Amino acid sequence: MIPELGHFALILALLFASLQFILPLLGSFGENPRLLACAKPIALAQAGWVLVAFACLEWAFLRNDFSVAYVAENSNTHLPLFYQLTAIWSAHEGSLLLWVAILALWTALVALWSKRLPLSMQARVLAVMGGVSSGFLWFLIHLSNPFKRLLNTIPLDGNDLNPLLQDPGLVIHPPMLYMGYVGTSVAFAFAMAALWRGKLDISWVRWSLPWTIAAWCFLTWGITLGSWWSYRDLGWGGWWFWDPVENASFMPWLVVTALIHSLIVTEKRGAFKNWSVFLALFAFALSLMGTFLVRSGILTSVHAFAVDAERGAFLLTFLSLVCMFAFVLYAWRAPKMTPGGVFSVLSKESFLLANNVLLFVLMLTVLLGTLYPLILDALGIAKISVGPPYFNAVFLPLTSVLFLLMGMAPAVRWQQMAPQALWQRLHWVLPFSIACAIALPWALTNTLTITTVIGLSGSFWIIATCLQDLMIKWPQRAYLTARYYGMILAHLGVAVTVIGITLTSGYSIEKDLAVAQNQSTPLGPYHIALVALSDLHGPNYQGLSGEFTLSIDGYRDVSLVAEKRLFNASGSVMSIPAIHIGLWREVYVALGDPLANNRFGVRYYYKPFVRWIWLGGLLMVMGGLLALTHAIDTKKVRS
Repeated sequence: MIPELGHFALILALLFASLQFILPLLGSFGENPRLLACAKPIALAQAGWVLVAFACLEWAFLRNDFSVAYVAENSNTHLPLFYQLTAIWSAHEGSLLLWVAILALWTALVALWSKRLPLSMQARVLAVMGGVSSGFLWFLIHLSNPFKRLLNTIPLDGNDLNPLLQDPGLVIHPPMLYMGYVGTSVAFAFAMAALWRGKLDISWVRWSLPWTIAAWCFLTWGITLGSWWSYRDLGWGGWWFWDPVENASFMPWLVVTALIHSLIVTEKRGAFKNWSVFLALFAFALSLMGTFLVRSGILTSVHAFAVDAERGAFLLTFLSLVCMFAFVLYAWRAPKMTPGGVFSVLSKESFLLANNVLLFVLMLTVLLGTLYPLILDALGIAKISVGPPYFNAVFLPLTSVLFLLMGMAPAVRWQQMAPQALWQRLHWVLPFSIACAIALPWALTNTLTITTVIGLSGSFWIIATCLQDLMIKWPQRAYLTARYYGMILAHLGVAVTVIGITLTSGYSIEKDLAVAQNQSTPLGPYHIALVALSDLHGPNYQGLSGEFTLSIDGYRDVSLVAEKRLFNASGSVMSIPAIHIGLWREVYVALGDPLANNRFGVRYYYKPFVRWIWLGGLLMVMGGLLALTHAIDTKKVRS
């Protein structure tokens, strides 16, 4: 009965979502206060029923109800409780229910935290979110029902969870990423509501900005966790990037980053109004496109869900309708917007505009590299793949210019600034940054590459200009806001991440060997040896455990344990690496298969500064949270 209750809850949620869209729409024509006031309670009811459905599916997993097809396909009686709780979002139907549940959560938060918002604006925002919820709930009920029963043979133990997903990363990465993905719907709804009213003043910006920053924080943290999870879980010792599905989350991140900067300029100077609205619409369109790419079956990726063409066709149709309606409304209303503030070429507004344009161009290059092979394949022209060589060749020159502008923007004043004043402030920073970019890799490895010097120069340029600006403004720190400190921290986070990417990409050491027990192998400044092997028995797997000794500095040994697991239900084999963590470098060990002559296949990796990639992501999120506190306080004051 519990699965049927969950299915019925989804039907009720669809009913309320439809009313949430229709009643405010009708009320807006005559500004009927009763119909407009219906939006909030209906939105809360819709969210409540979605959460009931989610709880019912969770209950089916915890009770091992293998009469539910989705539970039978993605769980097992021997699966640890930790993963039974999170297996709900391990495949298409459950992860889509998570998508809808998070959209319902964002909707409820907007309904509860918008008391000071004018009734007509609140109703329109909730109506837009109700329309989006209606489409996804219809898709969930009719084409992706997670409560579908097995009518024939019911398995006794279940098929088991994908071994790649039996990792702590499954617990936190998908919900965080979806919170960011779906959070773009709030900025979209505010922009659509402003266009719908035909009143594109600063008020919608002030209400939209906190939600946009919150979504950016979740999206940044989700991408960071995804990189960390892939590094640990895929067993090849690198960090995953330029995979098409990873691109699907990176593209909205670029646009939301541009949107935040654009909203700040619109709020402070009244400029970039059209651009802010366009970015808000485009960010959510990219989130919908990412959902389509992941679930349409047209991409081959370890992150994609294999689904049928009918589901893909619905998602493409829904994406097209939402985008068409949004951008037609934008084209109708945008020419009526009043122009913003006036500024000179050498001003903070100009630099932020150039940054935004570059971020958008970067997104377009990723979009082209992701969709171009799909378009050629769909037209029957050719089957090609676009990989790191394309992205790296395009990204390096564009990001070099972007970093140059990022470093200069804090030093430039609003409206206008004399070139001599800017030169006086920054003339020493560029040579200092280049000198640091040469000295660091030379001190580490006695080698240099042009790519490394360019990447590190951009990072040190951002660090130096941020710290210089902070030192100049520190005497007047009473006037510095949380938004300013958040900006400094987020920019430093970008620099730290790029340092990690640059040094890891340029100076990693990788060895794929057949080794005997107690055979010592040099690995950078260390030596590593396989010293013992033992049988491994887990709750739902068995396998082999290898103990390695890492000799550090020639006198201190560290023990590392890597595993090779064979999962009982699926027969899948999974390598669990051993990682010796350090701030400056990591050693990564993956145990392979037994070979002839009592040897074993192993993979050794030496990764300098790899942890800085995720440390930078954490700094960016902390900066975003600081900026969020300022945006919330400002909104309260101005309400």
